[in-house]
Amino acid sequence: MTGIKTTGQKKMMFFSGRAHPELAEEVARLLGVGVVPTKAFDFANGEIYVRYEESARGADCFLIQSHTAPINKWIMEQLIMIDALKRASARSITVIVPFYGYARQDKKHRGREPISARLIADLMKTAGATRVLTVDLHTDQIQGFFDGPVDHLFALPLLADYVGAKVDREKLTVVSPDAGRVRVADRWCDRLGAPLAIVHKRRDKDVANQVTVHEVVGEVKGRVCVLVDDMIDTGGTICAAADALFAHGAEDVIVTATHGVLSGPAADRLKNSRVSEFVFTDTLPTPGELSADLDKLTVLSIAPTIASAVREVFEDGSVTSLFDEQ
Repeated sequence: MTGIKTTGQKKMMFFSGRAHPELAEEVARLLGVGVVPTKAFDFANGEIYVRYEESARGADCFLIQSHTAPINKWIMEQLIMIDALKRASARSITVIVPFYGYARQDKKHRGREPISARLIADLMKTAGATRVLTVDLHTDQIQGFFDGPVDHLFALPLLADYVGAKVDREKLTVVSPDAGRVRVADRWCDRLGAPLAIVHKRRDKDVANQVTVHEVVGEVKGRVCVLVDDMIDTGGTICAAADALFAHGAEDVIVTATHGVLSGPAADRLKNSRVSEFVFTDTLPTPGELSADLDKLTVLSIAPTIASAVREVFEDGSVTSLFDEQ
């Protein structure tokens, strides 16, 4: 005999950074595991220290961290946590990123610009990640930036079923806020049996977050319009699109998005908007000023979707099967 045989079973371990502990705890509860105790703190100069209080040797490790504000801090913490797992001899390291930072910088629009979404993928791979699991990337091609398996989850079933249960589908129109979201809006149409409309817009290339809405393509007069997007950051784009729909005779507007970034003036824009309801998932924590004061804000849990995908990965199942009906 020239080797040693073992009869050990696979071991799952679930880790979380400090960015969004509520989501981590909910995913862990659905998986029936505990979040591994972790000592993490900031030094006086801002450097981050991480140490796991349990051995990760030979384990299939799942590390969740959403890239919320302050985004650069939490990305760096995640990279440090990946490195710690690699040096602790983890068997595999699956990085769960409910919201993937820098996803909007996925190509060069003008000369001398970075492709920061690729940089984030390279950093995770270099740190030691063997797999990435994320939710509703800004563009599908970001999956190709990571040199390894990427499981791309969708919030569409969760969001669409919620809206479909509330609204008279005979009066429903699905609206894409720009040409880039038409393919996703088409999937909504297929799921809800609703027609499609598109808001045509133009951005000022020299002014960040500045949008001019030009026209609405499709029938929206007297209809309940559901604007579907992947994220809402400052709220300028989506509120301008909603105003355009009302100007074209829409009876009501509901806004749905997977990621509620909600930075800067978003809180005031959402509060003052004529939109009847904003529906997000909890891939990102909701800012306190919105969760406390905005009664037209609905946040749905993405934890069951993530937990189901983690279980499929750990058990060598099929993540694709979770979304086959799409």
